[in-house]
Amino acid sequence: MKKVSKLFCWTFEMNPVLFLAFVLLACVPFPHSATYHNTSTLICPESFSCPNLAPFKYPFYKAADRQCGLIQVNCTSDGGIIHLGRGSYEIHGNFVSDSSVWVVNKMFKTLVQKERCEALMYNFTSPTPLLYSISILPFITLYKCTNNSTYDAQTEAYFHQLNYNSYNKCKDHNFYYKYSISNTSILSDLPPTCQVILLPVETGGHKVVNEPNIFSLLSSVVSISIKLSPSCDKCHKEEGQCHTPNGQFLCSNAKKGDAHWHNHDGLKSTNTKKEAPLRKLKYILAVCVGFVTMLVVIILCFIWKLRWRIKTKKYVNVESFLENHEFLAKRYTYLQVKRMTNSFEIKLGQGGFGSVYKGALTNGSLVAVKILSELKGFCFEGHQRALIYEFMPNGSLEKFIYDQTFLSNSQLGWKKLHEIAIGIARGLEYLHSGCNTRILHFDIKPHNILLDQDFSPKISDFGLAKLFLEKRSMISMSHMRGTPGYIAPELYSRSFGQVSHKSDVYSYGMMILEIVGGRKNIEVGVDHTSEIYFPHWIYKKVDLDEDLELHMSTSDEENEMVRKMIIVGLWCIQTNPLSRPTITKVLEMLEGDLESLEIPPKPYLSSPLRSVVSSSFTE
Repeated sequence: MKKVSKLFCWTFEMNPVLFLAFVLLACVPFPHSATYHNTSTLICPESFSCPNLAPFKYPFYKAADRQCGLIQVNCTSDGGIIHLGRGSYEIHGNFVSDSSVWVVNKMFKTLVQKERCEALMYNFTSPTPLLYSISILPFITLYKCTNNSTYDAQTEAYFHQLNYNSYNKCKDHNFYYKYSISNTSILSDLPPTCQVILLPVETGGHKVVNEPNIFSLLSSVVSISIKLSPSCDKCHKEEGQCHTPNGQFLCSNAKKGDAHWHNHDGLKSTNTKKEAPLRKLKYILAVCVGFVTMLVVIILCFIWKLRWRIKTKKYVNVESFLENHEFLAKRYTYLQVKRMTNSFEIKLGQGGFGSVYKGALTNGSLVAVKILSELKGFCFEGHQRALIYEFMPNGSLEKFIYDQTFLSNSQLGWKKLHEIAIGIARGLEYLHSGCNTRILHFDIKPHNILLDQDFSPKISDFGLAKLFLEKRSMISMSHMRGTPGYIAPELYSRSFGQVSHKSDVYSYGMMILEIVGGRKNIEVGVDHTSEIYFPHWIYKKVDLDEDLELHMSTSDEENEMVRKMIIVGLWCIQTNPLSRPTITKVLEMLEGDLESLEIPPKPYLSSPLRSVVSSSFTE
């Protein structure tokens, strides 16, 4: 192909007139060479109908038109059946305007009639949340609480004072509920062993409602509303088709694929007897395509001819930039990188994007060299890529937190740990509001905090960070990112709130509590179940003004610093993002007086790893 392109370009350079004539003759189709016959083109219908039901529109599609929608509908003699994931629902009615359908789930109906515990945990969520979300109406809110001897009495008392009914006949869970059709609010301060489940509720018209019997409140008839995700909605408006291959969102252009969006139904066949005007139109279109092809080839020839000039100019520009901005950036050859690391002799660590080695510059300055394993982003020349950082002799904060022997033998006392917490907060404040472009890190944790020779902290590893040109308060995310144990609840489910700079604040709070506790917040090896989740354990100590049982002795001044760090950390890990402070406010709290700080509400999630609230409003 390259040889053919060079031949075309050589012809263009030798004789442009001859070249244009050659391209024109090659591209223009002559009438006697074309053939016309009956053809069939798949055209997706704007809508379709089933007996006794209103017309269906996108995202619904007929079983025969798999490329025309997201949710399959099988028409029957008296209605239809809708398929959502592995479940099927009998349609009782539908509304064209808001993509809502009244359905009956026979499996759920059977479970309710037999009063099986599985009915109380039935899943009415979207099987593909990247494409669309599902909401049900009317619904009743159930609180499913794990049987746990430590929390059972507290949980029972909590719901009893709120006048909630209880159902305690299931093996591993107790359920609490209150029958109400108009009240759809969800409790914000749940016990740590409880989760939220939304199920369709009876309104009193179909069967007798007996509130003490939870199964009499459940309805097998429910209204399901379908809402496209923002990405899929945009894709559909641009006449594309939404897919989720390998769990990733993909928008394919329907105009280039098998499906085309028009206001017709089924397969449209052309008739050669009535195609004379259409033939003429096709011929004219083919001529136009020929001219466009000719222009494209000419442009490619210019690009090919000037390519070496542009490359040379770029090379000069890059070299000039590096020479004039040597204090900002410096480029090394791969051979220089190999020499400074002594052929990659001392390996410091392994990250998600490559290995890190210890090295030294010619002036004796120590550096850390990360050899990138994935070829992503811009590369001026060559295929080997590396990033060269200032070497941090004290390594990561992680080893000073979790290794008690290391901590006791180090220079890190409570005053220095308090300074480190403030330093990290200042770094985050710079990322959130000090730059022209807001930067969210999304992976704040002890492992990514490096300490220099003076134990001053530096935030590292921006592999999961995102840039935002506008300093918006809320942002959209296509997928969850971060390290389990430090990920904010809203990154698991949008039902907790919107993703924002407060997500970094949550991770910072979890890290501060680990600094104080000298261990991971989720510790499965402790002696008492109540101490498994450290934030709940330390909250009780602070709330009751009890001894903190710290891993290092403290003076009165240091005890005040530690309590400030704990209170700030507990504010930062509030489940609702709106309840968390900004990182600027965190700095004010850490540098202010202890007496001015209020103790925050107790976070109601047991841990981000073990308690992700189930919701019928999955985005």
